[in-house]
Amino acid sequence: MALIALLPGDGIGPEVVAEARRVLDALGLDLTFEKAPVGGAGYEALGHPLPVSTLDLAQQADAVLFGAVGDPRFDTLERSLRPEQAILGLRKALGLFANLRPAKGFPGLEDASALKPEIVRTLDLVILRELTGDVYFGEKGQRRTAEGLRQGYDVMAYDEAEVRRIATVGFEMAKRRKGRLCSVDKANVLETSQLWRDVVNELAASYPEVALTHMYADNAAMQLVRAPGQFDVIVTGNMFGDILSDQASMCAGSIGMLASASLSEWSGACGLYEPIHGSAPDIAGQGKANPCAAILSAAMMLRHSLEQPEAADRVEAAVAAAIADGARTADLGGSLSTSAMGDAVLARL
Repeated sequence: MALIALLPGDGIGPEVVAEARRVLDALGLDLTFEKAPVGGAGYEALGHPLPVSTLDLAQQADAVLFGAVGDPRFDTLERSLRPEQAILGLRKALGLFANLRPAKGFPGLEDASALKPEIVRTLDLVILRELTGDVYFGEKGQRRTAEGLRQGYDVMAYDEAEVRRIATVGFEMAKRRKGRLCSVDKANVLETSQLWRDVVNELAASYPEVALTHMYADNAAMQLVRAPGQFDVIVTGNMFGDILSDQASMCAGSIGMLASASLSEWSGACGLYEPIHGSAPDIAGQGKANPCAAILSAAMMLRHSLEQPEAADRVEAAVAAAIADGARTADLGGSLSTSAMGDAVLARL
């Protein structure tokens, strides 16, 4: 029996997580669910965005299914108590260093993308972003120059062990997909990126079945909109991954369709699974949210933490079939409610 920590969070989080659970329940697997408050809901209930009891549950669980955090009512709190700190705390406590964001064109949704339909149809990639290093976590601050000018600084740094572990996940993923790994960096100008490239090349010898290429980050951004079909798995650092994964999500056409996973290992360990959209407080409680990203996040949970790839395939196929048959929430130009979209997926499961 697997224990799933349900952390719905704020805004539309509870609505979309509820639909994901309905789908999981319909699979007939041996799963147990336990719900806990997080984000603004955690602060409201227990005085902290990541209450001790919620963190304890996450650490005991086999996987965490997360909704969204963020509530303008708490924007005036000190930074350590704001809802968004919950996700950072969970990543740190669970050792989640690898963020997976699939981006795939769904048949029937080509018009939702800004790209030409024939280009969107070639989109089927995963961006693998390192989560715990890089410029976001390096030494930072403000100081005065010799001329007395204010200067901000942020240090970008990776050691070889950090690069090796994220690259290993990339090679393992590519081996199970189409056998192509593109490592994205700026080795032409950054020493951090030169080390990144050197370590990735060293590791490639252990994966002869994977075709490795390298690409500079600026070129990768251009290629994602020019010819996304050339990519299978992209592995990159925290900052470049932050930028490129958002770009890839919009290539697919709707942020309401895209899932993510944050992992500490390739498979079998507790991971955190969440839709990439935010809490959308403006539509919370109105039944307008698209639950597909949360449902697809549950599919990623089945595949990576629970090692149930066949069940994951079933869920993904059901979502694709519902979309192909014309099921649409408001963000996709339709009129289905959150629960009605869940019904459409369940009908095709």
